[in-house]
Amino acid sequence: MLRWRNLAETRLADTFLLFLDPAAWAALTALIVMEVVLGIDNLIFISIVTNKLPESVRAPARRAGIALALGLRLAFLAGIVWLVGLTEPLFDLGIAGPPASHGEPTFETAFSGRDIILLLGGLFLVWKATTEIHHTIDPAPAKTVFSARAAVAGGFAAAIVQIILLDVVFSIDSILTAVGMTNHLPIMVVAVIVAVGVMYFAAGPVAAFIKNNPTIVMLALAFLLMIGMVLIADGFGVHVPKAYIYAAMAFSMAVEFLNMMARKRAIFPEVATAPSSERLS
Repeated sequence: MLRWRNLAETRLADTFLLFLDPAAWAALTALIVMEVVLGIDNLIFISIVTNKLPESVRAPARRAGIALALGLRLAFLAGIVWLVGLTEPLFDLGIAGPPASHGEPTFETAFSGRDIILLLGGLFLVWKATTEIHHTIDPAPAKTVFSARAAVAGGFAAAIVQIILLDVVFSIDSILTAVGMTNHLPIMVVAVIVAVGVMYFAAGPVAAFIKNNPTIVMLALAFLLMIGMVLIADGFGVHVPKAYIYAAMAFSMAVEFLNMMARKRAIFPEVATAPSSERLS
């Protein structure tokens, strides 16, 4: 018992000394920013799935999804040795693409546990996004033989299952990114908790914004489709830089905001062209 107590005190002292190092704070800040950015994908998916639920259960479903995201990330951090082991190849089909400019093959078929999870997650995202895009374009009336209460319960359960499946994929991607940026477990834990906290407070506004702007729904679904394709490519060893993905998403959002402003001016031209003194009065 005394040995465990001494070990705990030593770990606590090491953690305290770690956070006295300015380099640790710099690493923590960079990792928090990266984790928040990686959480955007997770948040968009949770928002789209929960917006299809009845109003009364949307908020609980969002909270459950984000709580699961935090729990899975912390669980993967606790099993960090096992998680890093997922990058070891399990089998190789012996197929490789032509060498790229850096000398490595453009794609490969040596699959690790992480690759398989990314492939399955990417396929699920592509299927989900394609299905939702089709439903948005051609919303067929839902056929059900269940009562309203059973439909709500079934919809809630189905939403939670879908959120869990993608939480696993995004959590593994998030933690492996954290492992690549720092070797200090306390920094990883703090960064993950802060990033998921940001997701928690941003979930409501993001879901409301997506719900109130139908064109944003289509854009968000296109993002999910793109992310799914990137996950599939990553599973085959084709690594697309995250900066390219998020730059494309940011540019698309900027163009869509300009379109939204143009539509508002077209709907309310007298407000847009009125002098500022009249608009204030």
